[in-house]
Amino acid sequence: MNAYPISVLGFGDNVVDKYEHIATMYPGGNAVNFAVFAKKLGVDRSAYMGIFGSDVEAEHVISSLCEEGVELARCQQVVGVNGAARVTVDETGDRIFLGSNEGGVRGDMRYVIDRFAAEYVRGFDLVHSGNYCFAERELPKIHAEGVPISFDFSDDSTDEYFEQIAPFVTYAFMSMGDAPMDEIKAKLEWVCKLGPRFACASRGSLGSVAYDGEHFYEQGIKPVAPEDLKDAMAAGDSLLTAFLVTYLAKQKAGEDGPDAIAACLDLAAGFAAETCKIEGSWGHPMAYEV
Repeated sequence: MNAYPISVLGFGDNVVDKYEHIATMYPGGNAVNFAVFAKKLGVDRSAYMGIFGSDVEAEHVISSLCEEGVELARCQQVVGVNGAARVTVDETGDRIFLGSNEGGVRGDMRYVIDRFAAEYVRGFDLVHSGNYCFAERELPKIHAEGVPISFDFSDDSTDEYFEQIAPFVTYAFMSMGDAPMDEIKAKLEWVCKLGPRFACASRGSLGSVAYDGEHFYEQGIKPVAPEDLKDAMAAGDSLLTAFLVTYLAKQKAGEDGPDAIAACLDLAAGFAAETCKIEGSWGHPMAYEV
């Protein structure tokens, strides 16, 4: 029996992160990471829906997802280059992005949710997407099907972008770094007034702050020993995934409220710490020619 009796869908981006300092690429992307981490946590069903290119990079992401047991039934593969980002890591394990190809072929076309895809989406307890998924215009369709949406905003998401997207979102996530606490709380309150029932701001080594419309929650990080620290890539993705998976499961079991939220945030911090002990977002290295 799986640990969490829920089904989730990551919708949007897939990439390879090319670590230039070691000429090694790893599969990743916010939506893909969500699906993989949910599977690792032990959900009943975890799927990814998006567009792949036709190159070696795309095949590496596809094969890695299959190895992880992620469902790919509604994906599309088209001729073209896959999404790729150029990355390096500093001495503290923090990732440094050097550039990207803007999603590759995925940036030139959009995944359209037609009636058949909509029927597929209805089979999930939650759909997760994000700022770089090129999925914005499809969110109203998912929302209309009554499926909750979680969305990972970027630190460069404008107020106008929040106002456009947040009304369709149930769970909103964002990064606010070392912003003052009063600024973070004001932002979370504002976002929840736009529609989400829950908003969370990650702060790197400072932990995270969340708001459920009534209460604020402050969660610290779970320290990682220097000798165990490999790579902080996808730490934020693993945090939001672990929170959502555990919280949705608690809701299904009839548990909710501040105690449930606090417990899920604490577990999520521990899961994110474990992610920092893995190279790449979730492993699967592959050497490439520079």
